[in-house]
This record gives sequence, C-alpha cells and structure tokens, in this order.
Amino acid sequence: MSKKISLGAAITFMIITAAVTFCIAMVFAMNNFNEKVHNVKERETMYAKIAEVDRIVRQNYSGTIDETQLNDALAHSYIEGIGDEYGSYLSAKEYQELQESLAGKRVEVGASFEVEGGSLRVTQVYDDSPAQNAGLQVGDMVVKIDDTDLTTDNIDQAAELIQGDAGTTVTLVVRRDNTDEELEMTRRNVEIPTVEARLIGEKGYIRITTFNDVTSDQFGKALNEMLNNGATSLIFDVRDNGGGTIDAAAKVLDTLLPEGPIVSATYKDGTTEVLAESDGGYVYSTPMVVLVNEKTASAAELFAQALKDYGMARCVGTTTFGKGKIQQLFTLNDGSAINLTVGTFNPPYSSCFDGVGVKPDYEVALQMEDGTTFDDLEEEEDAQLQRAIAVLDQMLLNDTEGSQTTPQTESASESSESTSSESSSEEEDAAA
Repeated sequence: MSKKISLGAAITFMIITAAVTFCIAMVFAMNNFNEKVHNVKERETMYAKIAEVDRIVRQNYSGTIDETQLNDALAHSYIEGIGDEYGSYLSAKEYQELQESLAGKRVEVGASFEVEGGSLRVTQVYDDSPAQNAGLQVGDMVVKIDDTDLTTDNIDQAAELIQGDAGTTVTLVVRRDNTDEELEMTRRNVEIPTVEARLIGEKGYIRITTFNDVTSDQFGKALNEMLNNGATSLIFDVRDNGGGTIDAAAKVLDTLLPEGPIVSATYKDGTTEVLAESDGGYVYSTPMVVLVNEKTASAAELFAQALKDYGMARCVGTTTFGKGKIQQLFTLNDGSAINLTVGTFNPPYSSCFDGVGVKPDYEVALQMEDGTTFDDLEEEEDAQLQRAIAVLDQMLLNDTEGSQTTPQTESASESSESTSSESSSEEEDAAA
C-alpha cells in the first residue's frame, strides 16, 4: 500500500535539504576564506619586513645597488627559506643554461674537461665536434685559452673562457708530450653524448650518464648496435648518474618494458597521476643487469627500479641515493625561473624510494682510494662490473638449462632476491 507525502512535508524536506547543503558549503567557504586571510596576513607581514629593510638600506647604504642582483638574491633566499632541499631559484642566464642542458645541446667546442692543478685535462672529445675536428685528444692539458694563461688563481673561470656565442672562435693551447700546440675551434651547437656503449665479450655494456632530451635516441642507437654486433646479454650502467628528467627516463624505459605503467606522481593534494606508460612495443628476452651506486639518483633510480618491478633485470652495486621527489619549473616574467618540489614520483609497482634508495639484488661495494672513481679502474679491477658479468653468465646458463623463466615472465618478487655482500666499505655521502 503506497503512502502519499503531503505537499507541505515535501516543501519542508526540500527546505531542510537546502539548509544542510548551504551549511556544508558555508563551512568549506569559511575554511577557504580563513586560509586565504591567514595567507594574506602572512604575506603582509613578510612584505612589511622586506619593505622596512629596503627603506633603511636605501636611506643609509653608501654603495650602489644593483637592482637585478638584489632581486635575484631575494628570490634565491625565498626558495632557500622554505626548506625545499631540491628547490632552487635560477637567474635568466642560469635558466637558459639549464634548458640547454635538458635539451642535450649547447653551444660549445664539444669536449669535457677536469681541473688538474692550474690546467684543464681533456677527459672526453665528442664525435663530429669542433674539438675533434681541430685535433683535440683525451689526455691533452689545456694551459692557455686565447690570451689567458691558466693558473690555480683563474682556473675556476676556465669554463666561461671556453664558452661563447655560436660562430665565434676560441684558441686552446694544449700541452701533449711536453709540446705546446695551438688549436683553433669555432663554437657551435653540439649534441652532448649521454650514452656510451661497447662490447665486453658477448655482453653489451651501455652506460647512461644522465637523462635528457637526446638520451632516448642515443640509447636506441647504442642498444641496436650492441644487439646487431652479437650481444647475448646487456649491462646498463647508471652509476654516478644523478638523474635528469623523468620524461627522458620514461622514454628509454618504454623501449625495454612490457605494456604497463612506467611512473606516476603523487601531489600535494594527495592525488596520483600516471605520467608515462609503456606500449610494450619492444620487449627483449635478453638477460639484463643494471649497475648502481650511492650516486645513482632520481630518474636513474626510476630506471633501475622499473626494470626490477617488471622482473626485466637484476641490480648490482650499492644502495642508491634515494631521491623520489619531483620538481617542476615555473618561468617568471623576467626570464628567470624557480624549480619547486611539487610531489613524489613512484615506480611502476613498488613503493616510492625517496629517502631509502633502490636496494641492489647483489650488494657489491668498491674499495677505492680517495679521489678515485670506478672510471679510474680497469675492467678487471671493477668488482661491480665483474659481478654483473658473473650474474649474466649465470642467467644465460639458467636459460640454457631451462630452469629460469624469460625476463618478460619473471615475477617482480623474484627480481628482489639478494645475496650476501661481497665486500663492505664506508661510502662517501652522495650529492643529488
């Protein structure tokens, strides 16, 4: 038997519903208003103090104020003051340099150097670069740049002396076998190598030094070169790789992973967004190992952990740095920018590694003298590399015997197995 509701009761119910809705809306509005008022008061207090300092300085300071330098310092101090360990303020010049670095191309002569006393030692000469065309070689000592003799007093300015506008020339005096020679180079846009590859026996060794816009193409070429030259297994070396961009790392991973998520981000409001997914177009059954150390950070950690999550690779080395925070660049009106931490990023299936790092499946520490790195070691002296080779040999043997699944089907839990540490040493603190 149906019951009828009177018109008056219906109207009363509607009024009550509307009142409740209004009250809830008012609560949210008041909270939002109070928060805004609170923020306004805080900003007013901050501006009042800065204005007071500015008034006193301008009335009493006997020197000349560089307004650009002052504004840059204020912005820098603001970001430093909020306690964002990875945040930074970038002047217009610094922001332009960062953009060039992230693009993987910049105007230069095409070589890497390291300071050695009052000179620069050439550590790398890029292919098809002005430096290579001029005859610069690894090991050369740069003792003079144009008209400036390098000394311990001015060596910090050497990089600025080599840099310049595209189309301009620079002359380096290099010392080789106790003989000095002048090499003239014309600066131009040069693609910075971020990937290097070689065969170690039948193992393809691919080192990634950073992740930027050119890394994916360079990695693809290196990977195809190794496989076409007969590599039966792969070693990816991301030791001392401080990261780069998440997008660049995701593009490299897309060439290796099966279909599924690559990376997601969790923001201030608690929402999580998938940033990149793999279409599974390139899935390799080739056994893989990733080399990591305490200076492997950020996007490089994602690279290692994502391969572990999918059971695609084993990890050898030491626990990584542990930077899982994501930054976003905000450009300001004058061409400067702030780099601000906006959340954390997450590997495909495992927890965010921020503050804890990526633990290798095989813990192997290097015993090195102060001031040396694994780059200074011969292949047979590099215990981490040798362990990676041994792990691959075992994986290949297991594949031959049919006792191990292929990397596409190996479970993520299996990839987390670990062995006892081969050696232990007190590692130096790493920098992001």
